Amino acid sequence: MPIRTIKKILQARVYDVAVETPVDRARSLSRRLNNHVLLKREDLQPVFSFKIRGAYNKIVNLSSEEKARGVICASAGNHAQGVALAAARLGIKSVIVMPRTTPEIKVNSVRTLGGKVVLHGDAYDQAKEKADKLMEKHGYTFVHPFDDLDVIAGQGTVGMEILRQHTGPMEAVFVPVGGGGLIAGVSAYIKYLRPEIKVIGVEPVDSNCLQAAMAAGRRVVLPEVGLFADGVAVKQVGKETFRLAHKYVDEVITVTTDEMCAAIKDLFDDTRSINEPAGALAVAGLKKYVEREGCKDATLMAVCSGANVNFDRLRHVAERAEIGEQREAVLAVTIPEQPGSFRRFCKTLGRRSITEFNYRYASAEAAHVYVGVQTAGPKERQAICESLIAKGYQVQDLSQNEMAKLHIRHMVGGHGPRITGSEQEMLYRFEFPERPGALMEFLSKLGQNWNISLFHYRNHGAAFGRILVGMQVAENERLKLKRYVQELGYRHWDENDNPAYQLFLK
Repeated sequence: MPIRTIKKILQARVYDVAVETPVDRARSLSRRLNNHVLLKREDLQPVFSFKIRGAYNKIVNLSSEEKARGVICASAGNHAQGVALAAARLGIKSVIVMPRTTPEIKVNSVRTLGGKVVLHGDAYDQAKEKADKLMEKHGYTFVHPFDDLDVIAGQGTVGMEILRQHTGPMEAVFVPVGGGGLIAGVSAYIKYLRPEIKVIGVEPVDSNCLQAAMAAGRRVVLPEVGLFADGVAVKQVGKETFRLAHKYVDEVITVTTDEMCAAIKDLFDDTRSINEPAGALAVAGLKKYVEREGCKDATLMAVCSGANVNFDRLRHVAERAEIGEQREAVLAVTIPEQPGSFRRFCKTLGRRSITEFNYRYASAEAAHVYVGVQTAGPKERQAICESLIAKGYQVQDLSQNEMAKLHIRHMVGGHGPRITGSEQEMLYRFEFPERPGALMEFLSKLGQNWNISLFHYRNHGAAFGRILVGMQVAENERLKLKRYVQELGYRHWDENDNPAYQLFLK
């Protein structure tokens, strides 16, 4: 058993700056899931995240010489705030290297807490390289965000509090996973004292570095990571964190962006607090576990890890929460272009609540309708589709179509011009790091080789921007365009065969 780790957790000094956060019952969620859902409220820490625990425990245990030289870290936010506050309380100089894409709320918070902010690069890896150079030049001590025994021990005090605060039966504890510091400490402690309790990690489907490592039996590097839950956007789990997680974590569940948005809404409904996407991860995983296992009257706990979210991002969260809860169906329906057809279509839908309706004349024979319908779950969504098909309508279920939900719903209103000759419109979707001037930089890289025939850009106040772009390309240049898109270096998707594009824009 991890005696050394347990001893470090028991000796961890975190309460000079951190607080023992409460365990609250999620009443509404418990009723809906028919289970006893408990929330470990790390979003109530002084820096609105559990990260203060590990950062302080690492810094307070430095030697006098190391403290005198000052500390440095690379972080996109929550760890940065923890280091800045811990260093300020101990009277130590702190330098925080943050990617230029870091949300402004986190940058300002670090400065307010007394940290010297250095903005560098578009992602954590580039910020880390800059921190390494500054550390070598000035002799600072590096405070790792997760792969350090003192940091792991500090985060492990969350597990210590959970077992002290809830002494009764408990089926599982759900923990969000980025680099693995939190789940390494929590799982080691819980499995030492209560081995019958499952410890389940939760990751976004596009940032599943621990799940991939568990499957491979070794650490792996993800080729790219999704940025929606920026607090857990890590390509590789830590060496020490994986060693512990591999031993003590029962499984890892992955969730989608929509499921995280739904969990943020669940937490707001029950606590009137707004967690960041990474902070709501555990709740999203808990809900998925209940649906899969069909358990009832079980006690399940989720760690709500943080609440550092830009207010602007809530537009996107609200837009996607109902889909993530599977309470909204997004459909494309083709109806006859004739008098009375629109009324007949609405009558077929019955008295269901319409959440969105977009219509555009397509031809003299048919019209395509983009419609959102409130549902009670996936079974009702399927029933709606079947009833429409039975009435003779052509139906496409777009509820899981990312391009349709991000872009098409805002663009229904016209088809592209008919292109003569060998040219054809080619459609791609991109994500790129968001910062001042980033859109212009993207357009500059896109070049002037092909005429842009479609363009849609959305900024959600996040660390990344989203673009949908169509270009008129001659047949003999299509392979050249594909190679060019690859060389741009941005995360991208070929959307030429997307049914939403075929129906509403092509």
